Amino acid sequence: MGATQEDVMGGWNNISRRVTVPSFFIDKTEVANVHYREYLYWLENVFGQAGMDSVVEQAKPDTLVWRSELAFNEPYVEYYFRHPSYNYYPVVGVSWKQATDYCIWRTDRVNELALMDKGFLDKKSQIKRELNGAGQDNFNTKAYTMGEYQATPGKEASSKKNPLKDAQGRPRTTVKMEDGIMHPDYRLPTEAEWEYAAYGYMMENPQRKKSSKQRGEEVVANKQVYAWKNEGFDNLRYTKKSSFQGAFLANFKRGSGDNMGVAGGLNDNAAIPAEVNAFMPNGFGVYNMSGNVSEWVADVYRPLNTLDGDDFNIYRGNEFKQVDKSGGEGNLRDDKGRIKMVAESDSALRNRRNYNRSYAINYNDGDTVSGVSYGYGVTTMISDRSRVYKGGSWDDRPYWLSPGTRRFLEEEQSTRDLGFRCAMTHFGAAESTSSKAQTGYFIPTRRNKR
Repeated sequence: MGATQEDVMGGWNNISRRVTVPSFFIDKTEVANVHYREYLYWLENVFGQAGMDSVVEQAKPDTLVWRSELAFNEPYVEYYFRHPSYNYYPVVGVSWKQATDYCIWRTDRVNELALMDKGFLDKKSQIKRELNGAGQDNFNTKAYTMGEYQATPGKEASSKKNPLKDAQGRPRTTVKMEDGIMHPDYRLPTEAEWEYAAYGYMMENPQRKKSSKQRGEEVVANKQVYAWKNEGFDNLRYTKKSSFQGAFLANFKRGSGDNMGVAGGLNDNAAIPAEVNAFMPNGFGVYNMSGNVSEWVADVYRPLNTLDGDDFNIYRGNEFKQVDKSGGEGNLRDDKGRIKMVAESDSALRNRRNYNRSYAINYNDGDTVSGVSYGYGVTTMISDRSRVYKGGSWDDRPYWLSPGTRRFLEEEQSTRDLGFRCAMTHFGAAESTSSKAQTGYFIPTRRNKR
């Protein structure tokens, strides 16, 4: 990960380094306005009707990010998020905290639906219960698996056809994570995951064949600059002979005052963000990893993250927590219905070998051991709340389209050219989603002749 072009900005914050990223899932597109409005609709019914309007207000995107002192952008303030013409345009004005909350909500709704489909939740009573102002008493995956959320099971769960049994052989009406019905958490991708997904290097493997089980070469034939192959004189245009020849491969700003070209010859056909599935996908089939809107990732920003972190699953931003049991059994949920978590005590960690403190965000860069005190707001704008965002946007020059570039913003702030997409950790075999797939190579042994 890191720079694939000259550091013309002189930031020295993306020094190249080889790291390993384990398998993961990532959305094909950025989260669109219509997706985020579904989230707000659910919040309005669950919390708004319960008199918890503050929860709904905190989740709404900041549409005022479109405003500028010397630009007429009020139509976008009023209509970009709500008008159906922009349904499948990327949601903007969302902070890192809001994006993280959306991921938690999406996890719970997907798992809730999975339990309904399998008959372990009664669909009618569950929907009626939540959308009539359930408030705190809404489905949360962790609360359900810990027994803190009591749900009405469906008829299938109590029948003899139920494959899940308790110790006495009776049908089990509650599901555990090990039953394989519920999904892992949705979350923001780490910076390394996002960068890996952006390049789509599978298309740069000279021997990779999807139609066969043949293993490809352990080589990347061409280290590309953007999310697509290096082609043409500037790597920014569609080069094959067709009606699209010469068209830009991403939504970006070519130069001052040039957001989309000229009348009759629009270069990217988009003055502001375009639809989330516009332009050509990369080698992994993922859209707009270069251009359209920049995207939040999970990491806390430090200029030397690529050098400081582990070489496997690199990430800065850990806060190690445990369940807050001070309220006693049955009182472990917060106002949003989620399990309350507290930081682990450093005194309880002093004998651990792999980590000794719960707060690892500033580990070796800003903590007492490193001997560094930045003085936020005095000598630097970097803090422990500064989060990385990646990829160029409709309002950026081509330099920022390279997935190796990185910038930062405070986690409670938002802009008109910054959105997000979700990711999920993949468990099991590295190259397959089948539960029967195996990790490693099981090479048959030959019996030696005597």
